[in-house]
Amino acid sequence: QVQLVESGGGLVQPGGSLRLSCAASGSIRNFYRLGWYRQAPGTQRELVAQIRSTATTYYADSVKGRFTISTDNAKNMVYLQMNSLKPEDTAVYYCSALPRLGLAPLWGQGTQVTVSS
Repeated sequence: QVQLVESGGGLVQPGGSLRLSCAASGSIRNFYRLGWYRQAPGTQRELVAQIRSTATTYYADSVKGRFTISTDNAKNMVYLQMNSLKPEDTAVYYCSALPRLGLAPLWGQGTQVTVSS
């Protein structure tokens, strides 16, 4: 089973940028859907961005125009470029991968993003 490991989180000032990386232990080339979720304290995990095998992307309204999801299938990597960060973007960010419909999604362990001055 493919395992996911996130990295790239940290502390950044409002208006700053971070790039999160998700390294998969195996090929994700034909996965149905890859995505990033986040969970702030006391809230439910929410979808931030996802990309399907058709290259169709989806972004939550709160991050449209600021975040970009991308993949590098040759390196088995999923990225989330986050620009113009706001304090409300503070959360643990999780990488998720769905090999195909009907299967349970795979999850990474999460990486903390804190936006604060």
